Amino acid sequence: MAHARTSRTRRVVAFLAAACCVLVADQATKAWVRSALELGGERKVLLPGVMDLLWVENTGAAFSIGEGAGGVFVVIALAVFAVLLALVLRERTMPVWLAALLGTVAGGGVGNMVDRLVKGSVTDFLATSFIDFPVFNVADIFVTCGIVIVFVAFLRMDDEEDDADGGADADATTGEASQAGEKS
Repeated sequence: MAHARTSRTRRVVAFLAAACCVLVADQATKAWVRSALELGGERKVLLPGVMDLLWVENTGAAFSIGEGAGGVFVVIALAVFAVLLALVLRERTMPVWLAALLGTVAGGGVGNMVDRLVKGSVTDFLATSFIDFPVFNVADIFVTCGIVIVFVAFLRMDDEEDDADGGADADATTGEASQAGEKS
């Protein structure tokens, strides 16, 4: 029982530490952008041919969907945080690295939620220059990449479980066959 508690504690600490790191990085970069750039001003090259800086305020969600529904997004962010934390608490076999990864997703959601609560909009500033893509921020990167990596990790974990189950089934079948051969 003590081992389960230690494991749970490690998962929760990893989750909360990752969420806090992402939140701090997100809020620090947004504060810097608001102090160094002009809202809606001209683009500043960050990585030539790849990424520019352009400060915009987004009152919607991804790709400006749902403009003006900030309260709904705050509730969604709180719900997602609660669900992810509950998952980390409940899943006894969850590796600590996966709990930390879920924490990055939660931290990104909280970062954008803080903007909505404090300013009524989300500060976006990363603009791709090689394709026409919506402007985004550090929180968006962690939410999007975190979800993709978690999805891939779950697929791989599922494949590993299937392989392990298949091996156990094959051993059981082989064992049954050899027992039947011994009886004849």
